[in-house]
Amino acid sequence: MTTSELACVYSALILHDDEVPITADKINALCKAANVEIEPIWPSLFAKCLGDKDVGSLINAIGAAPAGAGAAAATGGATEVAAEAEAEPEPESEEEESDDDMGFSLFD
Repeated sequence: MTTSELACVYSALILHDDEVPITADKINALCKAANVEIEPIWPSLFAKCLGDKDVGSLINAIGAAPAGAGAAAATGGATEVAAEAEAEPEPESEEEESDDDMGFSLFD
């Protein structure tokens, strides 16, 4: 992610936090206030993408559990997954074999 993109992301988050509509002009103003030079295309792209979206729900969706885990727990599939995990044998740790165990050594 470039500095321009990152500055626009932070600007959009600041605007959302202050409950201000996300526009290209406001993103530009925040970046200028922070003395960050950005490419002129990014503020308009972010404003078009986020201007009519509920940024709060987008942020909450990032921390949500994966759909597969939620569906498995809701249907009782979690117990099946746990049973499968217990049924799988654990790989035995192989100890490093010494030359003595093989019946020969370097000094024989």
